Amino acid sequence: MHGYSERKGEHLKRLRRIEGQVRGVSRMVEEDQYCIDVLTQLSAVTRALQSVALGLLDDHMAHCVVAAAREGGAEQETKLREASAAIARLVRS
Repeated sequence: MHGYSERKGEHLKRLRRIEGQVRGVSRMVEEDQYCIDVLTQLSAVTRALQSVALGLLDDHMAHCVVAAAREGGAEQETKLREASAAIARLVRS
């Protein structure tokens, strides 16, 4: 069971909404909409994706990392390194 399993439906709903936003941006480009309007929508999509990513990270920390910390040993170290790397990727994006 993954850390996000309890909120899977919520995450999927949000991702479907983002999918619609991306299709809308594609349509804007196809219709030669004003650059700034397209960029504004891309910024909104980016923020929405970041929100989903943070939610998944929160779920991972609350479930997978906490469970590994209880076990200790190599699994704990692995999960902590994974979480740290995921945070670093989010910060860089």
